[in-house]
Amino acid sequence: MFESRLHSPLGEVRLRSDGESLIGLWFVGQVNDAKEISNLEIKKDLPIFRQVESWLESYFSGKQTSITIPLQPKGTSFQQRVWQILQEIPYGETMTYGEIAQRIAKEKGVETFSAQAVGQAVGKNPISILIPCHRVLGKNGALTGYAGGVHRKEELLRIERGK
Repeated sequence: MFESRLHSPLGEVRLRSDGESLIGLWFVGQVNDAKEISNLEIKKDLPIFRQVESWLESYFSGKQTSITIPLQPKGTSFQQRVWQILQEIPYGETMTYGEIAQRIAKEKGVETFSAQAVGQAVGKNPISILIPCHRVLGKNGALTGYAGGVHRKEELLRIERGK
């Protein structure tokens, strides 16, 4: 396991990789910041980290850049499905927790599904920005919950909307 830190316009971010794929991107100090683990090597020059740094530079300059970085978030099959849906939300657009819950209910062939369960899975997203949990809003478009802070969520949406 490898780790690096980068400076961003919204604060320092922590990157974690297995050497091939990105497995974590957190704002340092956020609610679910990376847990310390043993046998972790600090390595700034790993190709995956350079790739993420380049992508983040483009992103923060307001450029819509496709994600070609290999991502390997760790989570349950339900969390994985929610994170996959997050990656399908177009740049600059949003969905609500309820809309994601409706989509999952339809996939499961049930009438309803818990928006709270979706919210919990969104909150466990280990790869901020690249898996865009900031594009998920509460009822009526409310800016609710973001592990990195609602102020960052608001700024990420502002960047994507070109404002």
